[in-house]
Amino acid sequence: MATFVLIHGGGGSAWDWHRLVPELTGRGHDVVVPELPIEDRSAGFAEFRDTVVDAIGERSDLVVVGQSYGAFTAPLLADKLPVRLIVLLTPMIPRPGEPPEDWWDNTGYRGTEGLSEEQQFYNGVPAEVVAEAGAHVREQASSEWNEPWPLEAWPDVPTKVLIARDDRFFPADFQRRVAADRLGVVPDEIDGCHAVALSHPTQLADRLTAYLVR
Repeated sequence: MATFVLIHGGGGSAWDWHRLVPELTGRGHDVVVPELPIEDRSAGFAEFRDTVVDAIGERSDLVVVGQSYGAFTAPLLADKLPVRLIVLLTPMIPRPGEPPEDWWDNTGYRGTEGLSEEQQFYNGVPAEVVAEAGAHVREQASSEWNEPWPLEAWPDVPTKVLIARDDRFFPADFQRRVAADRLGVVPDEIDGCHAVALSHPTQLADRLTAYLVR
């Protein structure tokens, strides 16, 4: 049994994983779904990391999944805990010393002009789930936006990048280029949108658990 640590993205919450959690526990795994302190204006990367560490407690065999902006937090755990695997899901892949506010220009991100929030994030998500999503969005008021990413190098931990073919927020071609540039890897791909844990939870659980036997 592995412990999957699911780290939500910017403005997100534990709710973002609510369709994936039963898929993983149904396969016999433990799941930790922390709420990052994004509404705390004094919280930075250290507080994000410590929140996740506290939520994990004494659990072991850790697979840390960082979705979107959660990819800035996921690698930080490797300095504190014996992480088995890092999975970056539809991610913002950071560079050492890079503040999140600089990531957009540094990667050449071109935005999603003309698309609604639903079209950017939730294409393919069941309508009843999309209707509920707005109630779970939180203000990203925390202080890490201008804070240099604290790691000097990527952790010495096996790392997978998993992108969604129908992601309109971070299109697949963009993600492939960034993964090659920043980690020197070819990402794995899955059907689904940016919020793939909401659009394709069963397929995502299959992919995540398949990584355990490689």
